[in-house]
Amino acid sequence: MCSMIRDGEYAVWFRTPHGEGTGIIYLANGRISGGDCMFTYSGTYELDEDRFTATLTTKRYAEGPTTVFGVDEVEAKLTGVFKGQTAVCSGTAEQAPGVRFEANLFPRPEPPSERGIKRAAGVTRLPQSQADRHRPAKPFAVG
Repeated sequence: MCSMIRDGEYAVWFRTPHGEGTGIIYLANGRISGGDCMFTYSGTYELDEDRFTATLTTKRYAEGPTTVFGVDEVEAKLTGVFKGQTAVCSGTAEQAPGVRFEANLFPRPEPPSERGIKRAAGVTRLPQSQADRHRPAKPFAVG
């Protein structure tokens, strides 16, 4: 496996001749999971150095337009390559003959370490209850 390829969370931008969209996917130990505001994505992938193959399935969970394939549920066969930290892939789905799918994956930046987080005025958390909150006096006189 190439050292540039890593499991983790990726933003994905995808398109077909029918349209384009975005979503979030998670790669972990050969498994794919993720989704967008209307569909879940699941599947598997295999790596060979910086190249990969994947099988990705879409499943609707909310009302809205169809997928960029033109049908709701598909099983796409994809091939791609990692270029540094990003990846590009393309493929088709049997359920949508002749519709070419293309996608770009961008890794989610690592969150800053706790050491790198600066705390304002020593505050380590937001107030959790009414007793923790300070209410200032009314700033204007009524009447």
